[in-house]
Amino acid sequence: MATGLAVGLPSDPETLRKFRLWFKIYGVVLILLGAGAILLPGIATLATSILIGWVLIAGGIFGLISVFQAGSSSPGFWWNLLTAILCTIAGGMLLWNPIAAVLTLTVVLAAYLLATGVTKLMMAFHYKNVIPQAWLWVLFSAIVDIILGVMIVAGLPGTAIWVIGLLVGINLLFTGIALLVSAFYCLSSDSGTTTPSAPAQA
Repeated sequence: MATGLAVGLPSDPETLRKFRLWFKIYGVVLILLGAGAILLPGIATLATSILIGWVLIAGGIFGLISVFQAGSSSPGFWWNLLTAILCTIAGGMLLWNPIAAVLTLTVVLAAYLLATGVTKLMMAFHYKNVIPQAWLWVLFSAIVDIILGVMIVAGLPGTAIWVIGLLVGINLLFTGIALLVSAFYCLSSDSGTTTPSAPAQA
């Protein structure tokens, strides 16, 4: 079965059971980061813009390295080269003036929240059968993401300077809660299961 992560929640409940301690720690960290972003939304907005800028620059540089290592004779050389250059330039523009880039990032964040909300929604119904005590929390987290995605679009452009930090904080907070509760109830369900004993020898 798949053991990958989707929006912070493992798609395979067995992975959650196996590494539940680490997922609990991960959930607590997300909750703390989310609370900090909610208390300081302006700083969180600026930090998000700067972080994305560095990510784009790093991706562009690694892309350029890969393109030139592959050589000009490799398929899609010029397209990959252009993509890497644009990625690097976009990251540099974000770092040069991160406040001006907030409006664009706001739209991107709205799309991300809507996408993760839909993903969590499908995952919640998957959890309903395997972790029935936790699926409502995952469902609630999905609904929150979708509502936030709609709100962030409706609040443009005036609220863009603080809304990214606030909504990222709320998203991190509820994702952390959903992850922590899921890991906790995995432990409870494990402790409630019994292993059948071997037949007695005559």
